[in-house]
Amino acid sequence: MTKADCCLCDDAKAIVERVLPEYPATLTLTDIESDPVLFESYKECIPVVRINGEESFVYKTHETTLRKKLDKLMEL
Repeated sequence: MTKADCCLCDDAKAIVERVLPEYPATLTLTDIESDPVLFESYKECIPVVRINGEESFVYKTHETTLRKKLDKLMEL
């Protein structure tokens, strides 16, 4: 979950884009400002990074933790 002019969102996107090429995964950006319901739900809680639909990071995305979570999914 993201929105325009959000420096934390930009940071999270950069981390995800750096890590994702190593995994069979894709990045989907959802602009909360495009949907009033999403905006009300997430306006103060972005960025949100979901992995398989589960909220995995809110506000800050940590590269090492992201790698660990993706590695764990690869083991399944």
